[in-house]
Amino acid sequence: MTSILGISAFYHDSAAAILVDGKIVAAAQEERFTRKKHDSGYPFNAVQFVLKYSKLKLSEIDYIVFYEKPFLKFERLLETYVALAPKGFVQFAKAMPLWLKEKLFQKKLLFDLLKKHDKKFNDEKKIYFSEHHLSHAASAYYPSPFDEAIVLTADGVGEWATTTVAIGKKNDLQIKKEIHFPHSLGLLYSAFTYYAGFKVNSGEYKLMGLAPYGEPKYSNKIKEKLIDIKNDGSFRLNQDFFNYTTGLTMTNSKFHDLFGQDPRNPKTEKITQFHMDIAASIQNVTEEIILKISKSLREEYKISNLCLAGGVALNCVANGKILEEKIFNNIWIQPAAGDAGGSLGGALALWYLELKNERIASKEDDMRGSYLGPKYSNEEIKNKLNNIGAKFYELDDNNIINRTSEDLNAGKAVGWFQGRMEFGPRALGGRSILGDARSPFMQKNLNLKVKYRESFRPFAPSVLREDVSEWFQLDVDSPYMLLVANINNNKKIEMSQKDKKLFGIDKLNIQRSEIPAVTHVDYSARVQTVHERTNPLYYKLIKKFKEKTSCPVIVNTSFNVRGEPIVNTPKDAFDCFMGTELDILVIGNYYLIKTEQNPSLKKDYTKQFELD
Repeated sequence: MTSILGISAFYHDSAAAILVDGKIVAAAQEERFTRKKHDSGYPFNAVQFVLKYSKLKLSEIDYIVFYEKPFLKFERLLETYVALAPKGFVQFAKAMPLWLKEKLFQKKLLFDLLKKHDKKFNDEKKIYFSEHHLSHAASAYYPSPFDEAIVLTADGVGEWATTTVAIGKKNDLQIKKEIHFPHSLGLLYSAFTYYAGFKVNSGEYKLMGLAPYGEPKYSNKIKEKLIDIKNDGSFRLNQDFFNYTTGLTMTNSKFHDLFGQDPRNPKTEKITQFHMDIAASIQNVTEEIILKISKSLREEYKISNLCLAGGVALNCVANGKILEEKIFNNIWIQPAAGDAGGSLGGALALWYLELKNERIASKEDDMRGSYLGPKYSNEEIKNKLNNIGAKFYELDDNNIINRTSEDLNAGKAVGWFQGRMEFGPRALGGRSILGDARSPFMQKNLNLKVKYRESFRPFAPSVLREDVSEWFQLDVDSPYMLLVANINNNKKIEMSQKDKKLFGIDKLNIQRSEIPAVTHVDYSARVQTVHERTNPLYYKLIKKFKEKTSCPVIVNTSFNVRGEPIVNTPKDAFDCFMGTELDILVIGNYYLIKTEQNPSLKKDYTKQFELD
């Protein structure tokens, strides 16, 4: 038996993953344990969990892989500084002490941290380093169902690379092309995220969600001034407008003058039509680049399968466009596409590329639906609920399904905590908040009363896989909510002439389909197909809801409030239930009704987490 522990840490979204004989056994992000969103510290708790789940001590692990190479990253910082000096001295001076003290000597640092798990761990030779983008590429290719694929990764920056193209064949994976820092699609998108007043590395989803409310009025300006895009989709950014290489912000005064406004201050300024148009414009340019790259790669390599990873692969709207344009026959996207997935990719790269193991592409799902985190037995849940002082009913699976489907039909908001926690940024029916997609009030209610977040943010539909094409312009598996597709025409409700004249957020409350809670203002939806094999209980719930309502679609959003990581433990779930206006909590085989709980257990949840 060969075991490999993969670790990603020290930038954002630290995580750990374990492979045993090449099979993915467990993976989790550190934020879920520390309750600190995007936690970048050493993932002590995540490592503890994956070791415990695989019943291994650290000293029994054969290989430990860190997801990137610190020396290469240091080289980039030094070379960037030398190339741009004396500009950027403040940023350089801030970064250097930490690098000289810790990061350059990461092997020693990691060794010391790993020893905390197991005093018997004493072999520094077990520690390996992958490259950042190779880790991303491996995380996308090796779990995919393809024997051969083009692998496109794009993010902010790894060591030097920001965009890479790799070719995977059988067990081999080779990077063929790279675009290097400071030219980065991820950083370009993040610059606009910052400019619109959202948090870099977490607010990018908001920018994408805001885009359909605006018009891409500034697309040409972006292409004329900020980015030079070649026919094959490769690009260069004009550094005159950015500050991320030399300063501590993303954009500079030249950028602000170009668009005629300073960055939005989220504390004092509301989102206006200008910000919606800015969002629409950068989304439009991003899609154009991704489509150009995809078309040129398909033509060059004549391979019909595409795998995607890196933070930009979480841009599910752009992914949907690749699918819609039929550039590739098949697309597979790593659900933990960001840096968390690097922990898994580093381990997979070692198993196949270093250890030269045979690879037989799985026709099943090697990510196991991404349900790779902790799970809790009914006994553990019951003990925890009793200790808290919760009032609950114990029901068998059939009654749980029956009651919950009735609650959804009655318009209630349900906290759903079942099985193993998801790996990656999306809740997929393990740690989810559920609602009735047919309700015209559900989107607003969930955003404002449960999630405490901006009203414009869309929700995703969970739909039975066999019914997806009846409701959406999509007929492929989309288990990870990473493809956007339009609602079918026969499910749409056409807008009146008066409605069509509305601008921006005013469009929000118009019912535009039979499932308004999951229909975005442009008639699109971020679809999750639900499969009986990977999540039988969730599948049964939606099937039962369909029996009662003839609708196989429900709202699925992550079980947390704005600024909080997705819930991990039964206690996290109960706290979120009591701190929000959720009506029902279903946790294992236990069923809780909000109105029956002791009011003294209610939490003020609105101030607990820093807003993202």
